[in-house]
Amino acid sequence: MMTSPTDMHRQPARRLRWLPFLGWLPQQTSRSLRADAIAGLTGAVLVVPQGVAYALLAGLPPEYGLYTAIVPAILAALFGASRQMVSGPTAALSIALFATLQPFAEAGSGEFIDLVLTLTFLAGIFQLLLGLARLGVLVDLVSHSVVTGFTAGAALIIATSQLPYALGLSAIENDGFLAIWPRLLERLGDIRPDAVLITGFTLVACLAFRRWLPRWPGMLLVLMAASLLAAWLDPGHGEIPRIGEVPAGLPPFSMPDLSFDTLRLLTPGAIALGLLGLVEATAISRAMAVRTGERPNGNQEFIGQGLSNIGGAFFSAYVSSGSFTRSGLNASAGACSPMAAVLSALFLIPLMLLAAPLLHHVPLPAMAGLLLLVAARLIDWHSIREALSTSRSEMAVLLITFFSTLLLALEFAIYFGVLASLALYLRRTTRPPVVEGTLSQAPQTIQQAVEEPGCNVVRIDGSLFFGACESVARRLERCDRPNLVILAAGINFIDLSGIHLLQRQARLCHARGGKLYLAWTKPDVMARLQRAGLVDNDNDNNPNHNKPRAIIT
Repeated sequence: MMTSPTDMHRQPARRLRWLPFLGWLPQQTSRSLRADAIAGLTGAVLVVPQGVAYALLAGLPPEYGLYTAIVPAILAALFGASRQMVSGPTAALSIALFATLQPFAEAGSGEFIDLVLTLTFLAGIFQLLLGLARLGVLVDLVSHSVVTGFTAGAALIIATSQLPYALGLSAIENDGFLAIWPRLLERLGDIRPDAVLITGFTLVACLAFRRWLPRWPGMLLVLMAASLLAAWLDPGHGEIPRIGEVPAGLPPFSMPDLSFDTLRLLTPGAIALGLLGLVEATAISRAMAVRTGERPNGNQEFIGQGLSNIGGAFFSAYVSSGSFTRSGLNASAGACSPMAAVLSALFLIPLMLLAAPLLHHVPLPAMAGLLLLVAARLIDWHSIREALSTSRSEMAVLLITFFSTLLLALEFAIYFGVLASLALYLRRTTRPPVVEGTLSQAPQTIQQAVEEPGCNVVRIDGSLFFGACESVARRLERCDRPNLVILAAGINFIDLSGIHLLQRQARLCHARGGKLYLAWTKPDVMARLQRAGLVDNDNDNNPNHNKPRAIIT
């Protein structure tokens, strides 16, 4: 049996969907491999301090942040769509993970880690199913204002949670953003000057590296210098708290808890975190696509992110996504393909073996300073100013999401933001503008076609569907002349409720001794009106839709 050309074309496309790395792996050259190796090494050096900081933010032992930058990063690079995006632990997901699981288990405990692995697995399943169902468009429901408000709120939560460590205070029980402030203010008298000195040194040094030596591994060098400063101020390790022992070795095999009760408990949070991770990854992949000229593929990115979290759950990783910082560094370092992200994860293994014994000496005030800097960078001031100056509705969505993030569980903050965006969108679409005018203001062709003198002219700038009909009907009630001309260029769609609205208006015009006319009607809308019998369909094969057509009563 011969294979048709269409089937021969579909087979490679289907293979690339399941194994997308076959599209770029055979194209590797010694030159591109060398460039990817340099970019990968640069990223591996950066992820050491970031991974440790984000793991502490998630309430996990520091090594889990490094584990999350290995297996998930490799799987996302092999099965994702973006050529320059690097996946791994992120600040927003880390704080969201901690906030989601904090009510169920003590941070850092074995029970907490089991819940983390299960939630990561569920988030990956959710992402993979969306990708397989080709629902990449679903992430568009999370508007930019929702993301901006959520990250700003998360940044404030991150900064608040790190203030006790930055000031040298013992850990304060974190029952929420508002609950932590009274406890913090009560203990201002216990602030340790040496901890504040280390925090301030970390902040200033990191800012200096970013300003004058942006291509240097500033975070890593600053943590090393802060460790030396802490050793000088507290040689006995008795006053300034340190990170503690970090085991050296490969990510150990792990097993999520797949019991029914655990799955039911974690599914809502897993969906929210999975959606947040997809929003981050999609935003980064689109930004990278604009820079490189490649065509973004949201569905393939969903599959890559889903597989990375599913695989990561079995190798001691927590929920991951694309990293803005590491992806930008990867691109600026000259990465040519996803091989750079794969090599970065592989280079991290020996770096982790070397760095693990040294992380015991890193002071917690230095990590707090690092996370304060991360929190400050999460706030997108440009987007906030833009929303404030251009759109009250977008600003309302941003503020709703921001305050929901501070006052509610973080997973529900995302849902509230999405619901607010949809509510405002529906409010706009169900109230399309209906602009009134006179026949003298209408184009000449309409004036010639409509001979009756008593005539209203309106322009409807929106689709006539069930949700908009009531608003449009109220506006049309103001038109009291026998004849009515509707300029329909802005009507992209009409459903049965819209057809009934036109029929009622046509009968009203007929009762007054006039007619209802439609002008500039789009072909799809005209075809539906013809099928409904509202306009004559016995004209020529190429009717002029700019010409007014009377609605049959």
